[in-house]
Amino acid sequence: MPDFMPDPAVNANAITISALYKTYDNGFKALAGIDLEIKRGEIFALLGPNGAGKTTLINAVCGIVQPSSGHIRVCGYDNAVQYRAARSAIGLVPQELTTDAFESVWNTVSFSRGLFGKPKNPATIEKILKDLSLWDKKDEQIRKLSGGMKRRVMIAKALSHEPQVLFLDEPTAGVDVELRKSMWAQVRALRETGVTVILTTHYIEEAEEMADRIGVINKGQLVLTEEKNALMQKMGKRQMVFTLRDAIQAIPPALSAYGLALAENGAKLIYTYNTHQASHDVSDMMDVLKANNIRPKEIDSRSSSLEEIFIELVGA
Repeated sequence: MPDFMPDPAVNANAITISALYKTYDNGFKALAGIDLEIKRGEIFALLGPNGAGKTTLINAVCGIVQPSSGHIRVCGYDNAVQYRAARSAIGLVPQELTTDAFESVWNTVSFSRGLFGKPKNPATIEKILKDLSLWDKKDEQIRKLSGGMKRRVMIAKALSHEPQVLFLDEPTAGVDVELRKSMWAQVRALRETGVTVILTTHYIEEAEEMADRIGVINKGQLVLTEEKNALMQKMGKRQMVFTLRDAIQAIPPALSAYGLALAENGAKLIYTYNTHQASHDVSDMMDVLKANNIRPKEIDSRSSSLEEIFIELVGA
């Protein structure tokens, strides 16, 4: 099959990974049978603790790491057989800030475009820099930029050859909260242009804020892949916190079935339950509270965060 021809049967996905394994020379199994499909135009967040295999998986897709076995397709291209076409479909923003410190922003981004054999296109470079709020810095040397601006330059470099898939490895590491939120908005804007975005992050709120789907990897295996909202609904927990009129010293035996916990020296009762399980009727519990002369003066409710779900999944 010619290098420029994608396989139409699998071209519906941006990334298709089948039975991917990677074992290093020292025997460490970084990837242990990864099967994953990432749809075109979605933001996919890959979560996992340090050493889980996130970077190895990204590097395998980008052609930086040679898998021990398995198959990868990028926009329909086999990244082993049609590696030039597959690689040109990818933009990679690594975690490390690696660029020529004494070169200007404009020259750095333009040079990256040329590395992929793309003809010069000043209008495209201008649009990328403006979209990333870098236009007024186009003539600045990289070394004079802040850490956040350098991170934006790395994204601009990755977009310079107009890839269909963008990998962001810890994209907002080391940037302040305000700049982080600004970059989130820019990533969403990229998705609106049809770019598929895959990000790894240690900021759980980043995945919760941005992702359409979540993948959790641990010890080289995908623990799950799920749409974010479905995951939150399926695995999320809720808590009801009862602030009592009068503190209690112990939970009455009649309430033992509800798994209540005391807090703040008996001034609060906490009821935790899975949202997809309805084993206990809250109204019944309220009746038991009243029968035991326990009277709440306030009731607060909260949902579990993605971070709590993540910790539960990987045992971190």
